[in-house]
Amino acid sequence: MARPTADSRAEQAREEAKARTAQLLREIRRIEIQTSRLVNQHLAGSYQSVFKGQGVAFSEVRQYTPGDDVRTIDWNVTARTGEPHVKLFAEERELTVMLVVDMSASLDLGSRDFDKRSLVARLAATFAFSAIRNNDRVGLIGFTDEVEVFVPPRSGRKHVLAVVQQLLTHETRRRGTRAAAGLEYLARLARGHTVAILISDFVDVLPDEPARQDEAHAFEHALKVVRRRHDLIPIRVEDPVELELPALGLVAFEDLELLGLGGEHFIDLSPRRAARYRKQVAAERERVDALLRKLRLDGMSIRCGDDWQKPLVHFFARRARRMRR
Repeated sequence: MARPTADSRAEQAREEAKARTAQLLREIRRIEIQTSRLVNQHLAGSYQSVFKGQGVAFSEVRQYTPGDDVRTIDWNVTARTGEPHVKLFAEERELTVMLVVDMSASLDLGSRDFDKRSLVARLAATFAFSAIRNNDRVGLIGFTDEVEVFVPPRSGRKHVLAVVQQLLTHETRRRGTRAAAGLEYLARLARGHTVAILISDFVDVLPDEPARQDEAHAFEHALKVVRRRHDLIPIRVEDPVELELPALGLVAFEDLELLGLGGEHFIDLSPRRAARYRKQVAAERERVDALLRKLRLDGMSIRCGDDWQKPLVHFFARRARRMRR
């Protein structure tokens, strides 16, 4: 049997690369069609009321007149002049939407239609296409346990498609997760008002081990800093299999993030151990939910295999109703 020559191996490699590129382009096009349809049919009308008007800039100070909102009183000017004055604000014509996206190895998990990484790309694309439809700018901060990708905010369809391609194809240097890294980068970067979409599976962001409390405190502090300056929307993506492992007995697992366990290892998923795992996962999710409630952050959770568009539509509608109050 003849061995493949160097030329034949090179040709095979080129064909495989061509096939991967074609598959990637089809996936990007599929995401564009899905998200554009969602934006145009369901989200376009509510985007303005949900986000526009949140970005406001100080314009001037004038003397108070009856009927003005007392919350806009400028107490410094009032004290200096002896007469009540109010601040006037002008809506910023251009808003910046920053996608702060988890790119860690745990997003490669997928037991349903597509893995968490593909779900993240669809969610990010939805917000991005909503933004550029309103002439807003979109940027990307991609993190593992450090920031690995930064795409400066720009507008336009080609820019959004490049962001989606980054999300689907970026090969990370590191495998762990530290969501605080992405938030801290945004806090240092953005000066004006920004809508920050934090998309992650939030795995292990709030460890309860005493030796790792610094990590939990760093995540909470980063959330607080970004929330004070920007409109922060946390979105959790998850796969059903990571929430409730079945009792399968002795099973070989691959540790996607190499959490001190090496590559492949065996776990005894007896009924008792499976129940303990479910309890630990539920406790971890509740710690994250409790923190988001404490900080009054309005987000959502979306699972692989479920209808990912419906929660987005409900989220936009809920925010629009609240903004009208």
